[in-house]
Amino acid sequence: MSEKVLLVDDEVDFLDTLSERMRTRGMEVATSSTGVEALQKVEKEAYDVIILDLMMPGVDGLEALKILKAKRPELQVILLTGHATVEKGIEAMKLGAMDFLEKPADLNLLTEKIKKAQAKKMLIVEKQNEDKIKKILEEKGW
Repeated sequence: MSEKVLLVDDEVDFLDTLSERMRTRGMEVATSSTGVEALQKVEKEAYDVIILDLMMPGVDGLEALKILKAKRPELQVILLTGHATVEKGIEAMKLGAMDFLEKPADLNLLTEKIKKAQAKKMLIVEKQNEDKIKKILEEKGW
């Protein structure tokens, strides 16, 4: 099963290049050049992982991360930045980011993290479904 990724970055050339490289590795990749557009796409479509640029105009990566995790806690988010600081990395992890990488990200490392994110999301969703079934069975008294 191929990984379904939403790649979000305001640098369009970077977005186009990285998304093409990810597609050649068999991933299904959607792109967005703004945080607002990314939030709209997540409302309409399910993704295994979101690769999110930290520094964007308008809704930046940390703000988008907060909104995404509040609406869909199972979403796995990897933040990418060319402006890494320890403080931002710590803040991102506290907000629920799975990982925090500096640009330019090593594609092999990023691919490995995407695969781990997909597996983690599948486990979370499976647990949520088990809990729903258990609750239904308890309510019905079966």
